[in-house]
Amino acid sequence: METLFSNGEDPLVEEPTDDVGERSAVPLRSGADPLRDEARKVQPDSAEAVEPSRALALTDVVAPRSSAGEALMRMAYRLGVPRHTLAAPFRRPAAMRVLATVESPIRGDRAAGTALRAGHFLVHGAKTPIGQVDFETAGRHCGGLERTLHSFSWLYDLSASAPRADCRAVAERITGLWLDANPTPAKGPAWSVEHTGLRLVAWLVHAPIILASHDGELRPRLLTAIEETASWLDRKALRTGVGFGQVAGWAGVTAAGLLLPEGRPRRLYGEAALIKALGDLVAEDGGVLSRCPAAQMDAIALLTNLIACYEAAEVDTPNALFVMRELLVPPLLALRHADGALGSWQGQGAVSADRVASLIAATGVRTRPLKDVQHWGFHRVRGGETIVQFDAAPPPRARHARTGCASTLAFEMSDGTSRLIVNCGGAAMAGGQVPSRIGQGLRATAAHSTLVLDNANSTAILLHGKLGKGAELVETETRLLEKKGREATRIEASHDGYAARFGLIHRRLLTLSSDGKELAGEDILVPVSRKGKRGKIGFAIRFHLGRGVEAHLTEDKRGASLLLPDGRLWQFRLRGDAAGSGEVTLTSEDSLWVDGEGRPHGTEQLVIEGMTSRGGGQFSWLLKKMG
Repeated sequence: METLFSNGEDPLVEEPTDDVGERSAVPLRSGADPLRDEARKVQPDSAEAVEPSRALALTDVVAPRSSAGEALMRMAYRLGVPRHTLAAPFRRPAAMRVLATVESPIRGDRAAGTALRAGHFLVHGAKTPIGQVDFETAGRHCGGLERTLHSFSWLYDLSASAPRADCRAVAERITGLWLDANPTPAKGPAWSVEHTGLRLVAWLVHAPIILASHDGELRPRLLTAIEETASWLDRKALRTGVGFGQVAGWAGVTAAGLLLPEGRPRRLYGEAALIKALGDLVAEDGGVLSRCPAAQMDAIALLTNLIACYEAAEVDTPNALFVMRELLVPPLLALRHADGALGSWQGQGAVSADRVASLIAATGVRTRPLKDVQHWGFHRVRGGETIVQFDAAPPPRARHARTGCASTLAFEMSDGTSRLIVNCGGAAMAGGQVPSRIGQGLRATAAHSTLVLDNANSTAILLHGKLGKGAELVETETRLLEKKGREATRIEASHDGYAARFGLIHRRLLTLSSDGKELAGEDILVPVSRKGKRGKIGFAIRFHLGRGVEAHLTEDKRGASLLLPDGRLWQFRLRGDAAGSGEVTLTSEDSLWVDGEGRPHGTEQLVIEGMTSRGGGQFSWLLKKMG
């Protein structure tokens, strides 16, 4: 008789929860309350002792209490009273300068910094000479280069490549070119609130590089730009919609309040709004509402830099910022494969293990991968050396989407340090080594390891990374199965992305054995109504293979051997007859996988395809490790 437990990740180490066999519907992608009563502990990936992070209480993630005087000062500053009048009413205004040196633990990409010192930007694997870059806000660049230029994220890369003295000449050159092209606040990408907030934080954090100028004109120009930018953000951050952009804007305001003279009114104004904006960015389990791993990393890095600003200014950091950072780390860890790199989700490539490890080390947070994923939606199951990641939540809403993808019910699978099943990824890196013309295609359902009906996306793909109608409701259930002495973890999920167009709901069951040697899958098409529609419809179930995996179809075209780069062998097999369908074939086709540096690699994919009844269908398959 089966014993059922809910939310079991690894049957060897996880304890069953009390909500036995409970089915839960993932809430829609709306502005969920970001506060949570307690951050549950999750189990480590190895036997190494890991100090669990403390329980997070609801009151920990709210703005700190302020005195009546501070509340009055904050309100007056918001109404436009000059900060000098509030901070030092009987003194002459202080000269503009940066009050402290920030020691940021965030480290950039050393290779990109070395490229800058050699005279060109290196973004997503593509080199662009500094002299050929149009720094004006109206200049047209691919998304990655545009963000690098206007957010000044290149300063982190440059500082990671050499001592400060060796970086100053390059930093001064690029900063001077940018200031020449953007003398005053304007419209366009350079003056989006997100880029502006990130730029202001970068200027303040890396002041020793860009303000220790040998050019007598650059220092006063930059100090003026810092003050004008902070004043501009004071007004604009409040008018920006929810999301990381607003968080970046308020972080810039807060950092300026900490590190510029007479900044206390600005700091009080900024930090209260920042904590509220963080609440609108993050769901209850700590996952950003864009469901994008890159946005998760950006939020962690920004908070870490801001906390470093508090430390440099010797001002007590609001406890809510520490708590929010602790909430953000476990969801990111849930997307790591055994090689330490991330899975390819929501347009991102497989972010490298070094980059992820460096970020986590910079936070000082020691915790475990997220287990309770009702909002984040990326389930992670481990058995032996096998890890399965499963997207069992609706895609982000348009207002939250960064590079939104129609990936509902897609999965990735790795065996040790080798990836067996992947998603193509890389849509956010289009314009570098990934051609811009295929960026939209990499966001499609067909670019993910899941089922596709009639070559249609489960959620509509719109321009500029946005998403339209499609999957709205995803139901999930996780169980620990025990039968005849064998244990396995099963995740069952369904989505309604094809219900309106084709009258069918896609349900997928993934069952991973506790030793990680078998992954049984079942894709079921269920009619929305009892009657169902007549006729047939084309379908394809795609399994994009990891880089270096060699696929060899069997003679009967119902299976394939999969040889991993490290010599491990897996067998893929169709199981039984596909109910409700005509002839079903297994083929091998070309595919594409984008790594964490934005480099595309030619790969293969297995495709189960055929025609199925509009009244429903059922397709079972098995991945089994040999030897």
